[in-house]
Amino acid sequence: MIKEDQILIAGIKDKISQCSEQYRITHSAFFDVRQRNVIEQYCRSQKGLRYAIYGGYEDAERNIVLFLPDYISLKKDLGIEDYFLKNPDENPLVLLHITYDGYQELSHRDYLGSLLSLGIKREKVGDIIVQKKGCDIIAFEDIANFLLLHYEKAANMRLKTELCSINQLVVPIGKRKEIIDTVASLRLDNIVASAFSMSRSKAAEAVSKGIVSVNGVQKLKPDNLLRQGDKLVLRGKGKAIVKEIGKETRKDRIFIVLERYL
Repeated sequence: MIKEDQILIAGIKDKISQCSEQYRITHSAFFDVRQRNVIEQYCRSQKGLRYAIYGGYEDAERNIVLFLPDYISLKKDLGIEDYFLKNPDENPLVLLHITYDGYQELSHRDYLGSLLSLGIKREKVGDIIVQKKGCDIIAFEDIANFLLLHYEKAANMRLKTELCSINQLVVPIGKRKEIIDTVASLRLDNIVASAFSMSRSKAAEAVSKGIVSVNGVQKLKPDNLLRQGDKLVLRGKGKAIVKEIGKETRKDRIFIVLERYL
C-alpha cells in the first residue's frame, strides 16, 4: 500500500474509533473514485463494521464514508439518504445554492477555482453541479457560514450564495444519447470504446490509468466484464449506462444499447 493510502486508512481508523467511543455518527473527508476503492476495500474487510457511502444524492462522484452507531438501523430498501431525510440535524452536509446575473457562463472549473482561492481544501467540498446562471455546491456544514460571508466572486462574476438543506437539491437531467452497437465481448475496454467513441487501445489505456469507474468503483483491468445496468464514468469524458445487452449476431458479436450523458 502506498504512503498516501496508508495515511487515508489511518484517518478512517480514527473515525471508526470515534464512532465506537463517542457513540455517534462520524465521517471522513470527501474522497475521489480512486480513494473510494481503497476505503471500501478496507471497510469490507472489517467484520461487523456499520458504514455508508454518501455524497448528498444518488450517483454523486465525490463522497464521504459515514460510520454508524448501532442505534441507526438502515433497512434494505431505505438508505442513508432516507435516514437524513427524517433526521436532517444529523446530516454533516449542506447545499449551497449559487446564482449570479450576467452574460458569462461559468464552468465547474470557475467555481472550484474560486473556492480554492479562498483557502478551502478540496476535501471539504463534494460535487459542484453546474446549472444555468449558477450551481449547487455540496459541502460540509462546518464551512457553510464562512462561504456565506466570503464566497462572492467567480471569474469576475458577482455571486449570491444561499444556504439550503441537502434535501432541496434537484439534480438536472442532462441530454442523453442512445448508442446501439455490437461488441466482440462485454469487456470493460470494449464498452468504454463504444460509449465514448474511442479505439479499444485508448479505452484500455484509460482503464489502466485508473480514470474509469463502474458503479462508483475504480477499475484497473480492461478485461473486467460488465452487466446490464452498470454505470460507467470516464473522467473528463462523462457517464454512460449499459441499458441493454442483446443476443449475439451471426458473427458472434453482442448487441448492446448504451445511454450516454452529454
